[in-house]
Formats: sequence, structure tokens, C-alpha cells
Amino acid sequence: MKLLLLTLAALLLLFQLTPGSTLRCWNLHGKCRQKCFKKERVYVYCTNNKMCCVKPKYQPKSIPWKV
Repeated sequence: MKLLLLTLAALLLLFQLTPGSTLRCWNLHGKCRQKCFKKERVYVYCTNNKMCCVKPKYQPKSIPWKV
């Protein structure tokens, strides 16, 4: 019985210590999520069909074409 309680306590600790694994994208500057935070923007989509949420400072600057 003590072994069962010890096992359950260890499993509960492990579940609390390991955060949800979010995939990294955009050269490891972005995270794949269903919804982006307010200050993040979507530039590409991840392979799991979620949005790659990237902070604006890591997104490429648009270069105006010279005519």
C-alpha cells in the first residue's frame, strides 16, 4: 500500500513539473499554438496545422521593391 501511494505521489509530481510540450518553429523563435498571444503574430503555419506564433521583433522586415 505504501508503494502504491509513493508511486502515485511521484507521478503527480512529474505531471506538475513537466509543462505542456509546444513545438518550436521559425528558427526556434516561435511556438506552435492554436491561438497567439496579443503581441505575437502569425507568419507561417506549423506542420501540425497550428499557427506559428512569433514575436514581431523576430519576424523578417518587408523590403519594398525598387522600381
